[in-house]
Amino acid sequence: MLLDDTVKMDACSAAQSRPVAGDAQWFVLWTRSHCEQLVHDQLTGKGFTAFLPTMKTWSKRQGLKRVIALPMFPGYVFVNHAIDKFSYVEILKARGVVGILGERWDRLSPVLDAEVEAIQRVASTNLPFLPHPYLQEGQQVRITAGPLEGVEGILVQMKPNKGLLVLSVELLQRSVAVEVDCTHVVPLGRRPGAPLRLSSHHASAFHAQ
Repeated sequence: MLLDDTVKMDACSAAQSRPVAGDAQWFVLWTRSHCEQLVHDQLTGKGFTAFLPTMKTWSKRQGLKRVIALPMFPGYVFVNHAIDKFSYVEILKARGVVGILGERWDRLSPVLDAEVEAIQRVASTNLPFLPHPYLQEGQQVRITAGPLEGVEGILVQMKPNKGLLVLSVELLQRSVAVEVDCTHVVPLGRRPGAPLRLSSHHASAFHAQ
């Protein structure tokens, strides 16, 4: 076999072992405390698609109140990429990164696209949302109107015609909740005519707003 043929075969094998653009998935970076924005900015500067969901809250310093943005999931940043060994090392070079959730570079733990997209939709609206205890079971619903149309989550009872839509990231065991109009939801996986079964939850934080 000629040397050129060997080189071509090696190059072909290497290309096949690398993920292609269509293999891009969402992964979670674990960051040092208060380094989420630093990590996000470095990765976007390197050309990675990074997502740092934030929530607005009031802060009082030196007697002045102002609205600031805090990470929705402190200590974590999402990145969408077809990670190979090279990109894995590049991500870990970013200051403030502790690691990528998973066993090793070729056995990382991806996050479902639907989970990240739901969080992105909520973060892009002006609707108030708050952290919520991690929730796995309950009435699954889909929003049918408004800025969250099409988003799916678990509906939690709050008050007549109002409820909390709980969105979760299973890998992080974390949830957030946003108030929704119950007349704009349809249940999933329920036979026609069956009653809507809602969980109960004390939502004093939303009542106080």
